[in-house]
Amino acid sequence: MTEEDLKFAVVALSAVFFVIDPMANVPIFLTITASDGPAERRRIARRAALAAWLTLSCFALAGGLIFQAFGISLGAFKIAGGLMLLLMSVDMMRAQPSPTRTTAEEQGEARARDDIAIFPLAIPMLAGPGAIATVMVLMSRAAWHPARTAAVFVAVGVTCLVAWLFMRSAATAERLLPKTLLRAFERIMGLLLAAVAVEFIAGGIRDMLHPP
Repeated sequence: MTEEDLKFAVVALSAVFFVIDPMANVPIFLTITASDGPAERRRIARRAALAAWLTLSCFALAGGLIFQAFGISLGAFKIAGGLMLLLMSVDMMRAQPSPTRTTAEEQGEARARDDIAIFPLAIPMLAGPGAIATVMVLMSRAAWHPARTAAVFVAVGVTCLVAWLFMRSAATAERLLPKTLLRAFERIMGLLLAAVAVEFIAGGIRDMLHPP
């Protein structure tokens, strides 16, 4: 693995981790599963993380075909994805739930559903529009280079694993981690995500002005 490959791997892991933001899902997970016992919560957490991993992996693999089917240029998608990430990052820096991830109406509907692991936990909380756009842009930048392509899938796998661990121990984590500390982490991750979003937008503008 070259130095450039290593840099790409770090960017990929950072982008995927910050946009999914496993810690921010803990309060929502606890609210939705308030009536479930510990064993049921662990089952829901496992299914949600697995469904999110499968969803993001499928979009990573099929991103190029989706571009071709809808006639979307890579530059346009980078700009659109970057703008979406920028909106999410602003909400994170303000320590507010982002409506691009999930809405109050969706959370309310989830409480009445039999299986909440798929909706809204996996989609759109974990594998939301921002995360999907991120993995598709990263895969386009990887250009099926073996090391970089593997880095994208590793980033998705590691982030979903961390999300599962946080949800699995959500009740304990909420008691141990002060809300002030969680808000501070969220603001820092929002700032870093904003930087990634600007990089996506700048790359999209370059691609549109100077197409390959």
